[in-house]
Amino acid sequence: MASIAVSKPAAVDSQELLTRVQTDRSCRQTVLIYYTSAVFWLLLGSVLAILASLKMHIPGFLAEWEWLTFGRVRPAHLNSMIYGWAVMAAIGTLLWLQARMGRVRLPLPLLLPVSGIVWNVGVAYGMIAILIGYSTSTEWLEFPVPVLGFFGFCLVLVIYASLVMMMRRKVHHTYVSQWYIYGGVLWFPFLYVSALILTQAPHVNGTVRAIANWWFAHNVLGLWLTPIGLASAYYFIPKVTGRPVHSYHLSLLGFWTLALFYNWAGTHHLVGGPIPAWVITVGIVGSMMMFIPVTTVAINHHMTMLGQFGHLKTSPTLRFVVFGAMSYTLVSFHGSLAALRSFSEVAHFTHHTIAHSHLGVYCFFTMMMFGAMYYIFPRILRREWSSAPLIKVHFWTTAIGSIIYVVGLGWAGLVQGWMMNNPDIAFMDVVKYTIPWLESRSVAGTLMSIGHVVFAILVWRMLRGDGGEQQGPTLFTTARSLRAQRERKARARERAKGVA
Repeated sequence: MASIAVSKPAAVDSQELLTRVQTDRSCRQTVLIYYTSAVFWLLLGSVLAILASLKMHIPGFLAEWEWLTFGRVRPAHLNSMIYGWAVMAAIGTLLWLQARMGRVRLPLPLLLPVSGIVWNVGVAYGMIAILIGYSTSTEWLEFPVPVLGFFGFCLVLVIYASLVMMMRRKVHHTYVSQWYIYGGVLWFPFLYVSALILTQAPHVNGTVRAIANWWFAHNVLGLWLTPIGLASAYYFIPKVTGRPVHSYHLSLLGFWTLALFYNWAGTHHLVGGPIPAWVITVGIVGSMMMFIPVTTVAINHHMTMLGQFGHLKTSPTLRFVVFGAMSYTLVSFHGSLAALRSFSEVAHFTHHTIAHSHLGVYCFFTMMMFGAMYYIFPRILRREWSSAPLIKVHFWTTAIGSIIYVVGLGWAGLVQGWMMNNPDIAFMDVVKYTIPWLESRSVAGTLMSIGHVVFAILVWRMLRGDGGEQQGPTLFTTARSLRAQRERKARARERAKGVA
């Protein structure tokens, strides 16, 4: 009896380990295609970002080449980062999370890898179209309408695979991460198709097109990238710390209030525009109601991390994820307050809006995806990262660069708005004021790009197997080193007491 009682947990553990290995193996090809493609578009988007930033304070830079003018480089950068980097990283992450949480193998082993290739073709086609002058000129929807065919094929497969995994899952409990993932998977295709119809149909123009544009641009972040980012946070924070989510019911409140309120929020960007006042008011009210889901998420994440912040010294995944989670709280609270008419009168049409967008798409979502990749890559390849110091370089260059970017442009945009609202200040004086801050933007972008190159090198090494077979996680600081540090501090305190 005693021997049975002791051996049973070991059998369960070995079976659980075998299930995880089989699940990760089934995801390997598809996730690698999406992840490595995402890194490629991240690098290309970084180059385009630096070009666009330099042109803001050096207008003549590469001005003789028509396809590298600001009006083409800027949307090419934006679409590379959104549809190349962000969406492909999101799809790779959500497919792995669904398989892992459902304890099932990834379905469609042939079609899903093909979908990654097709998505790349669609992004490449759209990027070339923008650079040669065939952009739709609708922000976040600059790709030509035919690209919808490429994306639509891929999204149908992703939705089908998601539903199949949901039905086949071996765990009947629905995790909070799954709520967010399935919400994003089902919302995004509706958003994209609806926005294309409402912005590209010949009988839709003027203010209706502007309303549809901002509805889509705002909801791509709120109802597609945000659910995948929050699903990652709700999975990786408990996973790394070894603690369950603080409150499952609180997390459901956050999910349903996000679904209810966020889709109304986009029109607050049109404050002062020639559209019905009630449309803007609905956007403002929706933005203010977002305090509910954001507060619940912030409480849940903080209470789950309470007493576990020491893991930030060791875990690369947790460091990126916590940075992203904190940025989500900050950008959401700021977005709600920025929706007020009194604030928009100052910040609208300034660099402050760019800083806010960067805080959401980069500081929150991109950092969250970096953290997810640091966790997922070793599990699908069964090997570890090759260099903890390089991971540190990646984190600090992207973190410091993004902070410089957001703080610099955020402050400059507010002053820019106050100056533009003052009729006694010449417009060229406003432009001259912003130039040093635009230069700091280029410095920040260069720092982040250095981090992206370092990350690409780490991924390349991982694919080559430079880190060796998986024997233990790559940590910033090992447990033994932490104990030694604590012992040294304790001895130093004892010596200080003796001297006193």
